[in-house]
Amino acid sequence: MPLLEFTERGIYCQRAGIFIDPSQGVPRALITHAHADHARSGSQHYLCTTGTAPLLRYRLGAHQNIQPVAFGEAVNIHGVRFSFHPAGHVVGSAQIRVEYQGEIWVVSGDYKTEPDHITEEFELVKCHTFVTESTFGLPVYQWPSQQAVFQEINAWWSSNRHKGVTSVISAYTLGKAQRIIQNVDHEIGPVYCHSSVEETNKVLRNAGLKLRATKEITEQQTKTDLRGSLVIAPGTALVSSWMRRFGEYSTAAASGWMILRGRKNWYHVDKGFVLSDHADWMGLNSTIAATGCDMVIVTHGYSEIFARWLRQQGYQALAEKTHYEDDGSDATS
Repeated sequence: MPLLEFTERGIYCQRAGIFIDPSQGVPRALITHAHADHARSGSQHYLCTTGTAPLLRYRLGAHQNIQPVAFGEAVNIHGVRFSFHPAGHVVGSAQIRVEYQGEIWVVSGDYKTEPDHITEEFELVKCHTFVTESTFGLPVYQWPSQQAVFQEINAWWSSNRHKGVTSVISAYTLGKAQRIIQNVDHEIGPVYCHSSVEETNKVLRNAGLKLRATKEITEQQTKTDLRGSLVIAPGTALVSSWMRRFGEYSTAAASGWMILRGRKNWYHVDKGFVLSDHADWMGLNSTIAATGCDMVIVTHGYSEIFARWLRQQGYQALAEKTHYEDDGSDATS
């Protein structure tokens, strides 16, 4: 019997009676991070990192039975040892290490290997079996440096500001939004946020995250107040009547998908920036090699293609279907 199994309800550890990122309510759930495709309501008990716990309470409800644990803290469940290690994806995100009688599996969840100045930096965890995502598991997906991307974003915003144009950039409310807030040049002008972004910011600030200053967009602001500012909003807002509050504006999306020609048209934006909260082709391959694993299980993304590539490199590798998926409308990747 394998230590972990892939079932309709999620990744299951039968020896411990727990699920990792289950797709439906279960008695006991271990959660890698607070994005909706990995953290769903209905479970009786949740175990997650200290950084993820307030986000789960905000998203799933304060009444939920949520037990936070520190990174690296071991939890023994029926003889199986579980611990959470930074995944670098979003604030609080974790890889889950599972050990039983010397056998070690690591479920990476979603991960990113490049530091971003706000998320806990990715930690390499040695293992025998590594469960990896493959959101960007093709050679075309190789990211420019974060510094270069933010230079592009700052130049776009600065140019718009000099023209009296408001810059509106789409970003998922948890993760990409805070990464942009933390890394853009606030000397250019004020940074405003859609209410859904600002509510998440408040949760993170209340939990102790030192996030740079932003202002929530309300009905009180005029077009003159917002002119030349940077506005961060979910992708759905950019194609709604919410945009009427601005005068002249330019739109953008920050996503790994922007590396493909024409993707900005798919997002219905004027400008696309290549910025992802997932590992790129090089990040995936280098991480797998560094874990020292013998077996790789590839999940969401280009799973079949990436698993085939890994087998060609000498790994035991197979693809497993999961319920995890991207919400491209909000540029989550």
